[in-house]
Amino acid sequence: MKHLFTNIKGDLFGGITAGIVALPLALAFGVSSGLGPSAGLYGAILIAFFASLFGGTSTQISGPTAPMTAVSMVVIGTIIAANDGNVEQALPTILTIFLLAGILQIGLGLLGFGKYIRYIPYPVVSGFMTAIGLIILVTQILPSIGYYAKEDVSYVENFKPKAQEIILQNILKDEAGQGILVLENFQGTIERSNEITDASILKEAKTLAGKESSGVLGTLKVLPRALKNISLIELALALGTILIIYLFKRITTSIPSTLVALVVMTVIALVFNINYRPIEEIPGGFPVPKLEIFSTFNFSSIKPFIFTSFTLALLGAIDSLLTSVVADNMTKTKHKPNKELVGQGIGNSIAAIFGGIPGAGATIRTVVNIKSGGKTKLSGMIAGTMLLIILLGLGPIASKIPAAVLAGVLITVGIGVMDYKGLRAIPNLPKDVKLGPFRVSSEVIIMLVVLLLSTFWDLVYAVGIGLIIASLIFMKKIGDVTAKRSDVRKLEEEEKAWEDEVDFPEQLFDEVFIKHINGPLFFGSTSNFQQLAKQIPDTAKIVIIRMGRMPYVDQSGLFALEDILIDLKQSGIHVLFVDVLEQPKYMMEKIGIIPALVSNSHIFKTFSDCLEWVKQTIKNK
Repeated sequence: MKHLFTNIKGDLFGGITAGIVALPLALAFGVSSGLGPSAGLYGAILIAFFASLFGGTSTQISGPTAPMTAVSMVVIGTIIAANDGNVEQALPTILTIFLLAGILQIGLGLLGFGKYIRYIPYPVVSGFMTAIGLIILVTQILPSIGYYAKEDVSYVENFKPKAQEIILQNILKDEAGQGILVLENFQGTIERSNEITDASILKEAKTLAGKESSGVLGTLKVLPRALKNISLIELALALGTILIIYLFKRITTSIPSTLVALVVMTVIALVFNINYRPIEEIPGGFPVPKLEIFSTFNFSSIKPFIFTSFTLALLGAIDSLLTSVVADNMTKTKHKPNKELVGQGIGNSIAAIFGGIPGAGATIRTVVNIKSGGKTKLSGMIAGTMLLIILLGLGPIASKIPAAVLAGVLITVGIGVMDYKGLRAIPNLPKDVKLGPFRVSSEVIIMLVVLLLSTFWDLVYAVGIGLIIASLIFMKKIGDVTAKRSDVRKLEEEEKAWEDEVDFPEQLFDEVFIKHINGPLFFGSTSNFQQLAKQIPDTAKIVIIRMGRMPYVDQSGLFALEDILIDLKQSGIHVLFVDVLEQPKYMMEKIGIIPALVSNSHIFKTFSDCLEWVKQTIKNK
């Protein structure tokens, strides 16, 4: 904190510029999430301020991002649908899940998990980011052409029978819960069902129509219908926004093209008095804490989403730390990953309490801040304050922004967030896996699996499945490499001998066998290692296992080694260890391999020492 005011001018300009850049994206992400533009603004204000104040990257600007919004959108849509389309009723559960995600992020930071984020495989990240781009791109088609399934009367009409069924089911569930659903009182149930109004049926049908048309699959289902009901005005506003965003960048990058497009298209819509659809009204005044998160807390309502909260926390961590690396490269500094996670967690937790959507470190806003002169945490705090000033002073004006304009903004975000580097590399990646008659790249398989599952099924499960596949393929590759490089042979095969084995006495060739372990001995390589005992002929008297290149052994490898040593000992074969490294030796001592199966006198630091023992032993015999 002592360096907070050492660069006031640069931080002031950087923070203001980053705040202006963040404005259209905050509004767009809020609308896209389903909670409205104010939720996007609240998230941008509070996360930017508190993540900067408590975080570990001096120049990071945080706020709602495309990946975080895509996952949040799924959570919000699911919970709102479960609450019959009532956003106010669903809000406490939604915000509790976001609060839990923030708390989990703080926990990840305090437990020191920041340094492990870099181990997530690139194909998983690549497939996920491209899927995020596709999801945003596809789901913004409908608002960009002015089609809203809930307002399509003939489409909603199809859901009225299902709506009546659901309303009746809810009545029965309600009465069963109260213990009054009995035969004697069934007449009361019939009377309640007769009180069902057309308005309540229509409301439920609209909820079902909105749910059916949500997401990528929902959009694709109603797209033919939507294309027959295009609003040319909304389409023109969206296309105009996209054109300005891409063309203005060619004129100058000193002014954010997204902001220019937002202002220009909104002014055009207002000046020409176009009959357009505006975004939801943004309430004025300071954000107010949603205390119902605590007063109406119900664990059973958030239980199904605990894993989703963890995914949000993990995704936010990855998103933020990747941006931190970009900031480090630009500023020649070094961020503190665990502190950054704590800061992001605090920002997301506070944002959730005030009704904001979750976010993470935003690369574009961070780059803009650095290029504009930002160097300390003050710049991020100023960016949040700038957005608060805009909220307080320009809230009513911002409420007049056309919804199609924000759809256009999001379409450019979707196009930009895709991982084109990973997509371009597909033809050049080595084809290391055989599927039937075809050879394909394992990295491409992982990326496509994550991409397709994320786009058409579930973002959360897609990442989990991608990580599992990546881990299995990695373990298979390491096991194969270890097995290939770890050979069992007689010492007369000099063409394979290590340098210090070349001069081994010829008269000992039939009696001495050697095993090289090249790489970790873990559960992915034990099956090949277990073939050792079967490969040693009856003439063998001594087996030398060289472990200088075995840095690690896990429990599976340890027990496989123990089984082999027992078999060799029962066959009357001496086993010698050479150059046992620290971790494997510690593990073998813990379970008694050393000294029960291999005594300390049979463990040698160098091969030359081992060779002397072999010569002396054979000579004595």
